[in-house]
Amino acid sequence: MFSRMSITKFTGNYSDNIQRLRETLEKADAVVIGAGAGLSTAAGFTYTGERFQRYFSDFADKYGFRDMYSGGFYPYPLPEEFWAYWSRYIFINRYTDVPKPVYDDLLLLVCDKDYFVITTNVDHCFQKAGFDKKRLFYTQGDYGLFQCSEPCCQETFDNEDTIRQMIERQTDMRIPSELLPVCPHCGRPMTMNLRADDKFVEDEGWHRAAERYENFLRMRGNSRILFLELGVGYNTPVIIKYPFWRMTAQSKAATYACINSGEAVCPTEISEQSICIYSDIGEVLEVLK
Repeated sequence: MFSRMSITKFTGNYSDNIQRLRETLEKADAVVIGAGAGLSTAAGFTYTGERFQRYFSDFADKYGFRDMYSGGFYPYPLPEEFWAYWSRYIFINRYTDVPKPVYDDLLLLVCDKDYFVITTNVDHCFQKAGFDKKRLFYTQGDYGLFQCSEPCCQETFDNEDTIRQMIERQTDMRIPSELLPVCPHCGRPMTMNLRADDKFVEDEGWHRAAERYENFLRMRGNSRILFLELGVGYNTPVIIKYPFWRMTAQSKAATYACINSGEAVCPTEISEQSICIYSDIGEVLEVLK
């Protein structure tokens, strides 16, 4: 699609880019938001440092890892210990609110627009901020859902009550054995509904959301669409970043905007249709608001 994937890095005056993005947002017939982990990081859901130490210092002292991601992949000797760790992980990243109003500010910018959100985040922050559930597509799962580890069925299960019990009743970095989650159909252990391998369950809700997203894009055709990419990295660029580039290239009426404190880039082929802002997402949304 793009010749040799020639990339244009962030250029231009910050204030000019902000003004251009503001004007594009105002004129847009539709806004498609693509959100990655950087958006939740900007909102305060950090996985290292003080927040990690506050909730996982005992695990860090025992096993030596220094961030939540590493702890999530650690081969714990007992399932009771595995779920002691993961129940805390899920609770603080799914059932608590983000410290900063980044998602609220984003909603204020698009609430009166024809919008849709596609995200690789699994922390449910969009719905907690008040985004319309029928305008959201969580492609990679949800911390708030269990699935069978086999899986024996394409079904997911709400986990809030179980997770809260695990939090309340765990001692010495273990949960009671009777709280270990098992599939109600086959009795195998449950796991998180997170896309990690080919066992990820795409349930009925997932497929409905995928269909709504595809219909949204198809029905907008060549209208003035703003593809607004927020905090998307290169772990899974084929889900948001590359499709946004491709769809922008296919329509002269489209605009691609990237806000990222790590790297804001676009292919040279769509540079005239792009706005790249290399800055903190929260600060940019505050200015736009």
